[in-house]
Amino acid sequence: MRSFRTCLFVILCMSRVAAVAQDQKTITGNFTGYRFPQLVREIETQTSWHIYYDSTETDSIEVNLNANQLSVQQVLDNIFKNTDFHFALGPGNSVFVSRRYTIQTALPKNFFDPGKTDDDGGVPAAYFAEDAMAPKTNLKISPENKLYDIGTKNGKSASARPTVGGYVRDVKTGEPIMGATISVDTLSITKSTDQFGYYSLTLPKGRHIIRVSSAGMKDTRRQVQVYSDGKLNIDLEEFVASLKAVIVSADKTSNTRSVQMGVTKLNIQSIKQVPVVFGEADVLKVLLTLPGVTSVGEGSNGFNVRGGAADQNLILYNDATVYNPTHLFGFFSAFDPDLVKSVELYKSAIPEKYGGRLSSVLDVDVKDGNNKKWTGTAGISPLTSKFSIEGPLQKEKTSVIAGFRTTYSDWLLNQIPSSSYSNSTANFYDASLHLSHIINSKNTLYLMGYMSSDKFNLDGDTTYAYANRNANLKWKHNFSNSSFAVFTTGIDHYQYSVSSTKVPVNAYKLSFDINQIYLRADFSYSPNNKHSISYGLNSVYYQLHPGTLSPDGPKSLVQTNSVQQEQALETALFLGDQYSISQNFSVNAGVRYTVYNFLGPSQVYQYVPGLPRESFTIKDTVSYPKGKIIKTYALPEIRLSARYSLTNSASLKFSFNTMAQYIHVISNTTNISPTDIWKLSDPNIKPQQGQQVSLGFYKNFRQNSIETSVEVYYKRMQDYLDYKSGADLVLNHHIETDVFETEGKAYGIELLLKKTTGKLNGWISYTYSRTFLRQDDPLAGQLVNNGNYYPASFDKPNMVNFIGNYRFSHRYSLSLNMIYSTGRPITLPLAVVHTGGASTLYYSDRNQYRIPDYFRTDISVNMEGNHKTNKATHNSWSAGVYNLTGRQNAYSVYFVQENGKVKGYQLSIFGAPIPFVTYTIKF
Repeated sequence: MRSFRTCLFVILCMSRVAAVAQDQKTITGNFTGYRFPQLVREIETQTSWHIYYDSTETDSIEVNLNANQLSVQQVLDNIFKNTDFHFALGPGNSVFVSRRYTIQTALPKNFFDPGKTDDDGGVPAAYFAEDAMAPKTNLKISPENKLYDIGTKNGKSASARPTVGGYVRDVKTGEPIMGATISVDTLSITKSTDQFGYYSLTLPKGRHIIRVSSAGMKDTRRQVQVYSDGKLNIDLEEFVASLKAVIVSADKTSNTRSVQMGVTKLNIQSIKQVPVVFGEADVLKVLLTLPGVTSVGEGSNGFNVRGGAADQNLILYNDATVYNPTHLFGFFSAFDPDLVKSVELYKSAIPEKYGGRLSSVLDVDVKDGNNKKWTGTAGISPLTSKFSIEGPLQKEKTSVIAGFRTTYSDWLLNQIPSSSYSNSTANFYDASLHLSHIINSKNTLYLMGYMSSDKFNLDGDTTYAYANRNANLKWKHNFSNSSFAVFTTGIDHYQYSVSSTKVPVNAYKLSFDINQIYLRADFSYSPNNKHSISYGLNSVYYQLHPGTLSPDGPKSLVQTNSVQQEQALETALFLGDQYSISQNFSVNAGVRYTVYNFLGPSQVYQYVPGLPRESFTIKDTVSYPKGKIIKTYALPEIRLSARYSLTNSASLKFSFNTMAQYIHVISNTTNISPTDIWKLSDPNIKPQQGQQVSLGFYKNFRQNSIETSVEVYYKRMQDYLDYKSGADLVLNHHIETDVFETEGKAYGIELLLKKTTGKLNGWISYTYSRTFLRQDDPLAGQLVNNGNYYPASFDKPNMVNFIGNYRFSHRYSLSLNMIYSTGRPITLPLAVVHTGGASTLYYSDRNQYRIPDYFRTDISVNMEGNHKTNKATHNSWSAGVYNLTGRQNAYSVYFVQENGKVKGYQLSIFGAPIPFVTYTIKF
């Protein structure tokens, strides 16, 4: 027996000597502000040591160390000095960290002589790791220190590299976490979770460490033993950072490591920090502070991206198409920020699953709802109030989230000292419902409903109204850990109208609406860690009513006038592959093939060949029955992007994509308005086409806490519709006679400097962008601007945005916006021409002049309640001033003839500072 003990002692000693001998590498780096888990990651990256610890105890450790070729022992000695933490070096390059106790990795003195004792007055010793972690009567092992078996030991895989898949969720709410970064030690594998929080990894059999990180959450890791295909769901905890801490996590490098370029991702915390008019957090207003995104002015209903028109943006709300994303003249976004989970704007490198628009895709994703407990939010501001609630219908299986917003803005209109507004009204509401149900580990259902309504009446005369109605059903099915599909079907409805009843005999209602039914099947397949393949089918059936004039009331003498209904079917097949050629070089290539059919019933005008399309050149009218294919357009769309990493914090990116758009807005106003005409492509109006090439350089500084980027782009457009001078667009039965096709070009450069952490955070952006159009339609008649290029009505060359947030503490913060842009183009009357006893105005070339430049400063102070977790409610206040300097920014300039002279006037929406205060309570 004594011989056995002697051999055991020799083996342990040799193991310890071998372990120390193996650690020949030293540690170098500035780790000031690191948390302990981040330091562990650096140590395990630079050396062959593996550190085991309880994350619940070590997460509070603040690291302030600048190491220069230090050993592991020297680093840990420095960190644990004057604390009750201890560490022990074990065999196999293992380090055990414990609190209060020291783990003995070698046999103690006098082990072979039980008759003797050793009392050297040192710290208590624990001979087993679990003794150091917790009392035996209340043992709780951290998930990070567990070893998870994936699959079964005798399980069979299709290959020697099984697939591990699962969901990353918020441990507190059960909400899936989109965009979380998944990495594997020693394998140089990095992936991100999708919109459902799902990930898939292909790993060799054996033991691995999987690390997970996400913005605003604590980093974590899982130790796994992979035998065959299996599931591993991972829960993340919310992280409240020290104000001075620099948070370093893998997702902070996504701007340099991701293949995507021209993509902006916003979380709701960033959106709520930006002060906006009347204090209501606004998704669209925050987008307007980003490089390459602008609008024609305050109170506008849409936004313009990289020189594109407002109708060239595809706006998705949980996969439902929203045609008008604003409320109250464009002052508010139609999306309730308390229900929004994430916002993604694609300006280039648009994924192949998206189509139908030329400029951008705005994808707003809604929360699934808390599946652990019921919670809610209520808020009130000078113009709006809102309420939302979420919780489990069946715990951890079925959850629901619902929200409602409304306004009571009439009181503000009545305060305006003008009789023109005394009888005015303006109101809106929106409501959302989202339900998710987990059937089993392979199947999940999602149901979404959304509705919004606006109605305003100025001076008791004309009433404007518009509304959105959307609903869809999604089914997500996992075929395996590496393959899944999402099937979606839904309906979208948008209606708008103008009515007047002031004069009963002339009372009228002018109404329009857009309806679409869609079916989508999106498949994803990851055969290995190098390939991520997406493919599928999208189909949309359009039905438009371009305008109906009808009498409003029994005394009205207005005659009914209706433009014929339009319908079409747009179907697309797509295929794409993201291929990681090496750790530094990745390519994303895809193709989308669209077939568009314009359908009957319809009457199509035919014109005299070779002559301009005018009402007097119509030679025939051809009638087509219901369901008849009248005209077919088939267009391929190419999507290509690439990323090459120059260093760990710098990369170059390239993208090229072609797009097609089959639905048009025809307007002679610069802003989207309720009287705009939506028109489908038909035999006389071609679909719009566009091509864009982009190149970008991305660089991060100070441990990825500062992001910088430079992007340049060039875009070509064909068959974009513009209007003829003097065009009559409303209730036009042959609208092709009043519009013409143009070719366009847009180019620009976008600069961004963004600080993501610390007391002071925010971003500064600068954009130089130009957009020009040229009439190239030989059948349009008189040339606009003599056939030369002219600036588009939304051309604004220079834009500068500053967004800053300073946190004095976890409860108090200050936010500041400063926005500048060049004034938009206008066409001016230059002279009055008197001929034949009549006076007419002589105008400049189209859009030759500009309104004054735009500048605005906003400020807000935000105060949150204390962060005690056992409180029944949590409240917050926000107060500030919109347009702090009171600058009278021109929304438009108009001209009238007075006493034979032409006089110009400037219209400003907000010509004075507007104070606001908002109160929010969470329960």
